Order: sequence, then C-alpha cells, then structure tokens
Amino acid sequence: MRGKHPVVDMILENRELSKLKSTYIDALPAAMDSQTGRVHTSYSQIGAVTGRISSSNPNLQNIPIRTEEGRRVRNGFIAEKGSVLLSVDYSQIELRIVAHMAKDESMLAAFRAGEDIHVTTAAAVYGVENDAVTKEMRRHAKAINFGLIYGMSAFGLARSTDLTLAEAENFVKTYFEKFPGVKKYLDEIRQLAGQQGYVETLLNRRRYFPALQGKINPQMKNREEREAINAPIQGTAADIMKIAMLKIPSALKAAGLKSRMLLQVHDELVLECPKDEMQKTAQVVQETMANAYPLSIPLETEAKAGRSWGEMQVLK
Repeated sequence: MRGKHPVVDMILENRELSKLKSTYIDALPAAMDSQTGRVHTSYSQIGAVTGRISSSNPNLQNIPIRTEEGRRVRNGFIAEKGSVLLSVDYSQIELRIVAHMAKDESMLAAFRAGEDIHVTTAAAVYGVENDAVTKEMRRHAKAINFGLIYGMSAFGLARSTDLTLAEAENFVKTYFEKFPGVKKYLDEIRQLAGQQGYVETLLNRRRYFPALQGKINPQMKNREEREAINAPIQGTAADIMKIAMLKIPSALKAAGLKSRMLLQVHDELVLECPKDEMQKTAQVVQETMANAYPLSIPLETEAKAGRSWGEMQVLK
C-alpha cells in the first residue's frame, strides 16, 4: 500500500520512529552500567541455528544502519577520551564462500580480479560490458546474488525488485547459464540434504534437517531446502569470524598494541584503540581476518574509524 495514499507513508514512518524510540533511544541508556558508564551485551554461541554468535540484553547486533534516523542511534556509541572506534568487516564473505564451494570459474575470476561482483553479474546476465552496467542493472544482480544464498526463487526476486515475474524468471535462467557452477552446487546441496538429513560447513560443523528425509508438505519442504542451502554458507562465514576473533587478541598483544575488541556484529568487528594506534591496529586486524581460513580466493576486509560508531571514515 506504500505510495497509494499519503497516510500510509506517515503510518510507516510513525511505526519506524516508535520502534527506534522504544527499542533503542529509551532502552539503551537504561541498560547502561552505573559503574562503568557503558552498555554490556551478552553473547551466546547457541542462540542462532546458523552458528552465528547472537547478542542479547541488549541486542547490539540489531542497531539499525539502513536509514538515516537509524544510523543516528549509532552516534550514541562513542570511544573513551583519547581513543577511537575501529570497525573492520569482511567484504562480501558469503558470496566469496559460494564461489569457493561452487568452484564456478566466472565468479572466482571476478573475485581474483578484484571486480565488483554485482557489476560482473549484471554484465554477464544482460550481455553488456562492465562499464555499461547501470545502477538498476547492478541492483537486480545484487538482489539475485544475495537472494541465492537464501534459496530465493524467481517469484522472490520479482517481489524484491521492480521486475515482472516473467523478467525475473528469465533473469534467473540466464544467471544460471552464465554461472553453471553455482547452479550445480545449489542442486547438489538440496539433494545432499534430502539424502543424508544434514549439511556441513567447510569446517565440518553440521546442521541437521531430518524433516527432508520424510514426507512433508511442499511449503515446509521449500523452507527447509532454503535453510539447507544457506546453512553451509552462512555457517562457514560464522566459523571463519570465530577463528579470527580467537586469533586477534594474541596478534594485538604480539604487536604491542593496547587496542581491544568490543563488539562482533555478524561480519563486522568493532574495536576501541588509542588514536596513535589506529593505523597499526587496523593493519593487524585486517591481516588476521584475511588469513583466518584459506579459500581459493582472497578474503577481503574494509576498515573504518571514528569517534563514534555512527560517524566512521574508511581507512586507506
């Protein structure tokens, strides 16, 4: 109903602002520890079936970033005097894992060449050169690249973009023709999950799907298959992040740095470091994360730093 009447947009805006106020603006100051003056979250390794670490009381992994109003909440998280916050996150780690697992030569070549994978995908599907890809083409390609990780269908692609169902079906068909390794991998994961009742990450951590071995209704089967496709990918990303987190404290200590980890937010680590240690800390953390686990293509990271979590500048 969005866009069909002015009041609809107002209701949606009101709902978003109300959620920001109750969930963050009112709740976070109340969660502050009276002795440290800080907010302390609790992490759990069994809170998410994918293997990702989950955060609660308060949940600091859900601090919004997509909207301008949401990003302003992050401005409330500041470093202590004389220090800065450093954020280092993996760049498109799940798509890199897909390329590695699927052994798709086109996708692997794009990552090795340091290309924008969404531009490369759009160019392949639309049959144009990379420099002829428009923002809209890239947006469609990005939707399918990330959608495939979650087992998205042509219907799902049409719903998340402005493509018609026929256009989305053609887009998916052409995509699999251009990236046959990905199609083969996704089909094999579905089949494997149905045969053995589980899938594994690259580090051999299993997630079980016993329902796929029995008779279940088509709707439940589709959902379980989508989750089975996603589990090895997102699970491997979670495993790699945990390895990096285990290695970083000793790497910082070996480099004689006082910096420390504060937060883990899925593919991102947030650290607090003295201003004069910022560049060195970024270098140590990026190298440790990049070398956490060997893939057939590089694991790349991006570092940002700033006085607050919401106002960070990319470090060169």
